[in-house]
Amino acid sequence: MANYNDLVNDIISACENDASEFISYIPNMVNRAEERLVKDLDDYGLVVYTSVAVSSGNNLVTLPSGTRVIKNVNIVSNSSKINLLMRTDEFINDYWPVSASTAEPKYYARRNNTTILVAPTPASTYDGTVVNVVRPTTLTSATQTNYFTDFCYDLLFNASMIEAMMFQKDYQVSQFFETRYASLLELQRNQARRTRRDDMQTPASPAGADNPFIANSN
Repeated sequence: MANYNDLVNDIISACENDASEFISYIPNMVNRAEERLVKDLDDYGLVVYTSVAVSSGNNLVTLPSGTRVIKNVNIVSNSSKINLLMRTDEFINDYWPVSASTAEPKYYARRNNTTILVAPTPASTYDGTVVNVVRPTTLTSATQTNYFTDFCYDLLFNASMIEAMMFQKDYQVSQFFETRYASLLELQRNQARRTRRDDMQTPASPAGADNPFIANSN
């Protein structure tokens, strides 16, 4: 299994560059590569489930640190899990204009990068869960592995090599690695698509819940 040290050594070997300034810049290259992968991938490996409190009388919920994308928000009411429906903040304001009024929440909307609005304003405190996409713990000499090293090392390496070529101002070779990266990215996305189905189902949309339709059924 590859790790951060393997990646550093692979970059040095592929570039045939062991200059101190190049080596010292490799963490920046890897950081940019990881950031790119977070944006490019729509993968269950980047999904986490975080418990939150949806507090009584408060229509604001703080998102878990590092949230990039919200896949789902749900609450537990009378021992049943209820998925809140995503709407815009304009909808929330129109639907529930008096935030002091309370009832069981039905909707949520993104307010900013750290907070969501819920409506109606909760009449009591609910246990909730935010299903969200986050960036894995950044690779360093102290954190040797993460999702990228374990499950898509080839993609991580090529993304890092693009940054390495840019550092060396070798723009022609950077295009070679861009092409390799694009090809591997499509394979990784195809694998992600396959995880959203079994052999009896059509692929589920990454934008919403699992597809309930079964292929070739009446």
